[in-house]
Amino acid sequence: MEIHLKLIGISLILLALIHVIFPKYFNWENDLKSLSLINAEMMVIHTFFLALTVFLMGILCLTSGDDLSNSRLGRKICLGFAIFWTLRFFIQFFGYSTSHWKGKFFETAVHIVFSLFWGYTSVVFWRIGLSL
Repeated sequence: MEIHLKLIGISLILLALIHVIFPKYFNWENDLKSLSLINAEMMVIHTFFLALTVFLMGILCLTSGDDLSNSRLGRKICLGFAIFWTLRFFIQFFGYSTSHWKGKFFETAVHIVFSLFWGYTSVVFWRIGLSL
């Protein structure tokens, strides 16, 4: 399982770093103007903290796979991660409109890749977490 945690760790770190391009890619400068100041700030700040959390999860998986897999506390942490990433997996299908990706080659490819990644990540964490 340690190799899976390393792969997930690298992937989560990359995912966190991708968040840097979100404001420009999603045109937040213009789109957030229509929001109240507090709502615009919350979008930016919550995105930063989500990226930070994903980055730290990645660092933990990359550097502490043995502890996560072979200690009681590590397996409990993995159980929590399993719940987090399983919810993220379902949000991929039920939280976003299919109009964002359906019929669009690049967006459909991204949807499929991330769906597979959330599923893989969830399964790895469930396998470790349930081995309590």
